Amino acid sequence: MDLFDMINKQENKPLAERMRPQTLDEFVGQKHILDKNKMLYRAIITDNLSSVIFYGPPGTGKTTLAMIIANTTKAEFKQINAVSSGVSDIKRIVEEAQNNLKFNSKKTILFIDEIHRFNKLQQDALLPYVERGIITLIGATTENPYFEVNKALLSRSMIFELKELSTEEVKEVLIRALKSPKGLGNLNVEIEDEALEYIAINSSGDVRKALNALEMAVKTSKQIDGKIKVTIEDAYECIQKRIILYDKNGDYHYDIVSAFIKSMRGTDPDAAIYYLAKLIEAGEDPMFIARRVMICASEDVGNADPMALVIATSAANAVNMVGYPEARIILAQAVSYVACAPKSNACYLAIDKAIEDVRTNKDSGVPAYLKDAHYKGAKELNRGIGYKYPHDYNGYVKQDYLPKSHLGKRYYIPKNIGFESKIRERLNKLKEINE
Repeated sequence: MDLFDMINKQENKPLAERMRPQTLDEFVGQKHILDKNKMLYRAIITDNLSSVIFYGPPGTGKTTLAMIIANTTKAEFKQINAVSSGVSDIKRIVEEAQNNLKFNSKKTILFIDEIHRFNKLQQDALLPYVERGIITLIGATTENPYFEVNKALLSRSMIFELKELSTEEVKEVLIRALKSPKGLGNLNVEIEDEALEYIAINSSGDVRKALNALEMAVKTSKQIDGKIKVTIEDAYECIQKRIILYDKNGDYHYDIVSAFIKSMRGTDPDAAIYYLAKLIEAGEDPMFIARRVMICASEDVGNADPMALVIATSAANAVNMVGYPEARIILAQAVSYVACAPKSNACYLAIDKAIEDVRTNKDSGVPAYLKDAHYKGAKELNRGIGYKYPHDYNGYVKQDYLPKSHLGKRYYIPKNIGFESKIRERLNKLKEINE
């Protein structure tokens, strides 16, 4: 029997399923919540778990943790998927849980995979039984539970965020799979270090994807002298492009966009370009990106460099006409300019302060001399009388424009940064003229 026959004779389960850890000692990663001195570790080991929600990217161990708990606990363990289960399934499990508690003094743990897909009716049906302790809930989700899960259910659960595994942690899992009899240990596999590294890096911290890629590489690589030899070229074919953890309607989307904007605001063009690249590689709409750049140019740069908004707006127009792939160059130009520009949020602060004032404070009305006087009978109503036309005074004359109730209030306070410093200097000089 040759090596490929041996592969075909192995269990039909995928490698990722065969290598799923059965105990916490076998679990790789998530030390921030599963170190031996952490509460979650102690709660699982001592079988004292309360309702929890595991939240994080795919392939980080959410379902595996639930299965380890199932193997560890003395409670009845039930599992459903939010996509394929309904209220009737919840009622059936609750009824069984009530009987277990009443007749056997046995608790029930309910694991709900993809809990973010539970609708409000399903979540509401579950809530009373979680509150009364009839059900201990374990939820797993790739979406931010604070956005997707019933607030009442959240308040009765502890949230644990699972993070992408590091490259070294993924490599540890891959090496374990190559050695384990459950995995590929019965095969004579020789894999290049570069190939192993490539799979680990390009799986984006997703263990399942890494193991699937390794399994495909082993199944499709050449057999030479009784060995399956996996080369870097084989690895390239199994993971051709790095997986970008990005969902246009999800948490990762907002995290990347947030980092992108904050990098421009923080005057770090390298970071801004990096996050721009992530947005582009994830297939983000170029006009969405261009709009974010325009907003940043006004909100964070403002009059410290008025050209920033001009360039951002021009870039948006150009991107709309050109599209990908050339749009990436236009966006990079605009992003780098906005990131490098001097920063002032004076305009942003000014309008928000004024809006707050309008909403909360009643004013005394527009002064009569500022009211519209371009109609018959305006003079009889005392409209426009006493208005000083600035162009008759070389462009500026002292005059009150705010309502009497708001005289002396300041909203726009230019900063001593970039071009705005010249605006500040001019306003100060005009103020001196009239004092």
